[in-house]
Amino acid sequence: MKKIIFLFLNLLFMFQFSSGQDRVTGALHATRSEVIAKNGMVCSSHPLATQIGLDILKDGGNAIDAAIGVNAALGLMEPTGCGIGGDLFAIVWDAKTQKLYGLNASGRSPQSLTLDYFKEKGMEKIPAYGALPVSVPGTVDGWYELHDKFGKMPMKDILQPTINYAEEGFPVTELIAYYIKLSSRRFKQFDEFARVWMKDGKTPAKGEIFKNPDLANTYRKIAKGGRDAFYKGDIADAIEACMKEYNGFITKKDLADHDSEWVEPVSTNYRGYDVWELPPNGQGIAALQILNILEMYDIKGMGAGSPEYVHLFTEAKKLAFEDRAKFYSDPAFNDLPIEELVSKAYAKERNELINPDFRLRSVDAGKLEDGDTVYLTVSDKDGNMVSLIQSNYRGMGTGLMPKGTGFMLQDRGELFSLNEGDYNVYEPGKRPFHTIIPAFITKDGKPWVSFGLMGGAMQPQGHAQIVVNLVDFGMNLQEAGDAPRIRHSGSSQPTGSKMTDGGTLHLESGYSYETIRALMRKGHKVQFDLGGYGGYQAILYDAEKGVYFGASESRKDGQAAGY
Repeated sequence: MKKIIFLFLNLLFMFQFSSGQDRVTGALHATRSEVIAKNGMVCSSHPLATQIGLDILKDGGNAIDAAIGVNAALGLMEPTGCGIGGDLFAIVWDAKTQKLYGLNASGRSPQSLTLDYFKEKGMEKIPAYGALPVSVPGTVDGWYELHDKFGKMPMKDILQPTINYAEEGFPVTELIAYYIKLSSRRFKQFDEFARVWMKDGKTPAKGEIFKNPDLANTYRKIAKGGRDAFYKGDIADAIEACMKEYNGFITKKDLADHDSEWVEPVSTNYRGYDVWELPPNGQGIAALQILNILEMYDIKGMGAGSPEYVHLFTEAKKLAFEDRAKFYSDPAFNDLPIEELVSKAYAKERNELINPDFRLRSVDAGKLEDGDTVYLTVSDKDGNMVSLIQSNYRGMGTGLMPKGTGFMLQDRGELFSLNEGDYNVYEPGKRPFHTIIPAFITKDGKPWVSFGLMGGAMQPQGHAQIVVNLVDFGMNLQEAGDAPRIRHSGSSQPTGSKMTDGGTLHLESGYSYETIRALMRKGHKVQFDLGGYGGYQAILYDAEKGVYFGASESRKDGQAAGY
């Protein structure tokens, strides 16, 4: 019965890939038009947040100021994906120096917690919720690093619009109302969550005006006292008290010792376009590894909806993700072979493992010598562009909310391995493996596209698909995001779990029955899914016309807006 329903649903959406011509050209009839503007562009997953960013640009702020303002607003309006209890990564194109800069604003594990603790408790993995997966929140320090290096407008002016919304209230969207209700089933046991998010015992409904005066007060303290207000002041006291209440390990000293790191973005050239990601402890270079393999094939000739392309993409993903499981970790604790992993020579070596007629059931990492998130992108009239991603992990986070602060702490520590000898094994003061990754594309040393795609392990898969859609299939910026996506699950993970029997290939509605049947003949276990394909935002700069094109995720509440 499930197979019959699956095939029927896919037949309903076959029109999207009804001809070979459509497959080659990418004529997919986007859900909406690209937004085109000259002076600035803001693309985020919430329309009210987008408008805050646009107002900051119009009031004289630059792209960096607007990006911080949008992120702050999303922490209020989309708490199911982000907040100041989480981490941040960014890639910035600075128009003045004509250079890309990368920021790793991820936090570290507590110094007082050791691997022996987990062993003594008989744990095989770090739990998803409660105090144990909490790592130091890096977002606020990330904001101030970005602002100190590139910002223009005072921070109090950047945060004030969100402070106003938090005090006066804002209408909750249908999607966020749904996600908060789902989260409440897990978190209603935590008193502070229930107090903030379940007034009268119910979560806010679609269209209901919601206020978070605690978060307004927290933002006001940060605006006045800077990053130290969060890491050394009253907010740090509240975080430490929360940890003690729930038998956690993060201390005020862990918070005070935190700092972000400016890093060099890593790139590979894909058919003349330089695709940029940040180095580990994030997973961005997996997208580069996938693209290096795909570049060896005539992807355009295969067609966007073809079984040949879907099969090749899936196998390339499997190979990249085995390396991801083994090598991707905090470079401060390991000598990571990043240059080798993203090299063309290594891609050719790994490509030898791909069988065009049948899937890989299992594969090892290469031998080398040496749940939700928010993404936003902003550009301004001076040519600055920001690609920024921020998350608490597993939607809202751990369930723990420091009293009186209005935000939840992240659970990124869950992504450590507890297997001794693994690159990503838990150690005190270490940054965990991270899923959130911003991306950027340049052409001939000039900015072309700032983009990202949310959603855990979907992110590098989505990044590679966006690049292929733009470069190989000639889709416009909105079509590239609207096109049906591929998601493979079941690869080995940095937490220590291994791929078994080739994993599962998830195809979004829009792939034809012929494609699905051909993939099954190649041995793929194909599953139809409505969700789990991430959330996309992008800005493309057309240097010849001197305008920005903006695109936003049709699967979420996203909005692209410019002026």
